[in-house]
Amino acid sequence: MTVRFGISYNTAHFGTDPDRIVDFARHAEGCGFESLYLPEHIVLYQGAKVGHFELPPALPYVDPLDCLSFVAAATRRILLGTAVLLLPYHHPVILAKRLATVDVLSKGRMRLLTVGIGALPGEAAAVGIDFGARGRRADEAIDVLRLLWGGGEEGVSFAGEFFAFDGLSSFPKPHGVTHLPIHVGGSSRAAARRAGLRGDGYFPGGALDAKERAAQLATARAAAAEAGREPAALEYTRWGAIDMTVEDAETMAALGVTRIVVSPAAAEPEAQRDELSAFADRFGLLTAAAPDVIRATGHVGSPA
Repeated sequence: MTVRFGISYNTAHFGTDPDRIVDFARHAEGCGFESLYLPEHIVLYQGAKVGHFELPPALPYVDPLDCLSFVAAATRRILLGTAVLLLPYHHPVILAKRLATVDVLSKGRMRLLTVGIGALPGEAAAVGIDFGARGRRADEAIDVLRLLWGGGEEGVSFAGEFFAFDGLSSFPKPHGVTHLPIHVGGSSRAAARRAGLRGDGYFPGGALDAKERAAQLATARAAAAEAGREPAALEYTRWGAIDMTVEDAETMAALGVTRIVVSPAAAEPEAQRDELSAFADRFGLLTAAAPDVIRATGHVGSPA
């Protein structure tokens, strides 16, 4: 088992300057980080809260797929991810095309799509989605995405609660694969079950205690087995801290974590670069052509 390292960039905190975004992505790639993640909010409003945290309405969340496409044009290797894309608020027929396009233009790097169902009722209302039905809508959307990516020129059909079509073809296909991986994010056992039933990985939220994390991972793996899927094949991504130690990562690896995503703590670009470089140096990322990994045995080093 190995653990890989991703980095998250949140324009709501760090701004939307395109040169700064490109510099950050290139530095992360040069440091050896495997992946770059962006979050999503489509709209905000006065009083919008995630848990107890209120989101100021002027936070500049960029469209993550547009931004990742921009990043892809300025980089060569780093994988592209979302944490999370609010899946119920996107029509899957359009989304299948957008995701395949980014993957084709990036030569196969749109491989860490993580989807969630959203936590803001006003955001759902703004796009005409029933907040209470967003989980079922997300389930259908995952099925539609995979159906369209896997279908040929003869077309595919679907008849569900939210989406229905007959004989549709969606080209281009993702770069060299039959479908793009879809990871499921969230902080609930419903999200964990969705990951097991339909996802390629689970990426739980950060505000969970150890007991609940273990229960959710068990839920995801049990759901995978129930669906006739291989539980061990489910990737397990977790948030980490930019100042985490090698021992911290080894502990997470022992719990089954396969990827750790960290975020800069500093606000200024130079300080952020220093944080990324220090992290890369601490984990040996700078010494390898590909991202370094932590093996479950506790050995830190480059993949063979």
